[in-house]
Amino acid sequence: MLSPDTMNQATGLQTLTLTGLRFDANLGILAHEKSAPQPIQVDAELSLGAQPLAPRDDNIEHVLDYRKVRQIIIDECTAEHVNLLESLIGKLAQRLMQLPGVRGVRVKIAKLEIFDDCEVAIRMETGQW
Repeated sequence: MLSPDTMNQATGLQTLTLTGLRFDANLGILAHEKSAPQPIQVDAELSLGAQPLAPRDDNIEHVLDYRKVRQIIIDECTAEHVNLLESLIGKLAQRLMQLPGVRGVRVKIAKLEIFDDCEVAIRMETGQW
C-alpha cells in the first residue's frame, strides 16, 4: 500500500471537462439570428498537465473550480452579439487559456437549431496536450 507521502508525489495528466452546457446566445448573420438569441451547446476540455494524484489538501482554492469555468463560458458567449461562430470560439478559447494552470483548451460550440436536419458546430484546440 502507498503511503500518503508516496501518493502525493505520484502524478497524472489531468483534464477538466464540461460537456453539454446549453444556453441561449446572440450569434449569427441571418436576420432572425440578429433579432433573438438561439440555443447553443458548448463542450470544453481544459488540459491542466501533470497534477498530483492526490491534491495537497481538500481545499477548492487549490484547484481549478469548474463552477468558475462554467460561468466564464456562459459570460463569454453571451457578452455581446457575434456574427460568426469562428469569432466566438476563438474569443472563448483565448479566455479559457488565461485561467491559472491551464495548458491547453479544446472547445466545441454547436448551433442546435440552425437546420432542421443537423447541428452545426465548430471545434478549436489550442495550447499543449
